[in-house]
Amino acid sequence: MRLLVTGGAGYIGSVVAARLLAEGHEVVVVDDLSTGHADAVPAGAQFHQLPITELDPVLPGWGVDAVMHLAASSLVGESSSNPAKYWRNNVYGTVTLLDSLRTAGVERIVFSSTAATYGQPEEQPIKEDAPTRPNSPYGSTKLAVDLALADYARSYGMAAVSLRFFNVAGALHGADGRSYGERHASETHLIPNALRAAAGSGSALPLFGTDYPTKDGTCVRDYIHVVDLADAHLRAVAAAVPGTHHVVNLGSGSGHTVREVLDAVKYVTGNEVPVVESERRAGDVAVLIASNAKAAELLSWRPTRDLDSMVEDAWRFERATR
Repeated sequence: MRLLVTGGAGYIGSVVAARLLAEGHEVVVVDDLSTGHADAVPAGAQFHQLPITELDPVLPGWGVDAVMHLAASSLVGESSSNPAKYWRNNVYGTVTLLDSLRTAGVERIVFSSTAATYGQPEEQPIKEDAPTRPNSPYGSTKLAVDLALADYARSYGMAAVSLRFFNVAGALHGADGRSYGERHASETHLIPNALRAAAGSGSALPLFGTDYPTKDGTCVRDYIHVVDLADAHLRAVAAAVPGTHHVVNLGSGSGHTVREVLDAVKYVTGNEVPVVESERRAGDVAVLIASNAKAAELLSWRPTRDLDSMVEDAWRFERATR
């Protein structure tokens, strides 16, 4: 297949593009490089530095069969201070992309959604039919796209799959010697920040909340390796059905506390992670764990890499890029 990957110069997008190439697909990457890196685009992919709102005149000539849509603004905190940016980039940008796909006759799309669409869940593990009550503009805009995809599938016959990620970590180390991992200008994710703190290249890690009703008082989150996530994209595009929109959670089905993650970082690096204990952050919930039963049923997918593997691969990438 010939596949378009939007946001393919970013963390997850570059891993998805690399895995598609490794499986023998042709790949076209579109990224405006507002947060991505041109050198993260895998060798062998055709790259166009463009915003997704400018594809209408060029997309018909690319001959793509399907789209992996990962281009988005994705900082939860920033979305609260600048919601206009998120509604413009994530919702207007995606609807413009969908109309460009219709013009070009491209019917299949796999969308990078998020567990942030659920907000504070009532039950664990979280199933796809759980109430959606996002507590940030980021989550709201991703939910808006999920709803738009359902309408486009129903009315225009598109084949759409929304993959709702939980906490993504790790890196891809390719057979060609290239590595793909997290390089965010503003890093908000626990594992890369913990690795930097352990390496002494960052300040002490803030530990937000130590009094949650969990085994050690810290939050529990569901972590998934970025390579497992990329492999789910390959399965999702094959599972997409015309006229249907599927929503699928991607997680391990279990969780780790923050302290367990820090223990894994210590094990992999050999260094303690310096922490500064702080109050809970507003909006943080005690436990977020995905049900991945639908992913197993619809995509025949289950994650195969554990937390230590995520930390080891992220650490290897961190050392290579320091």
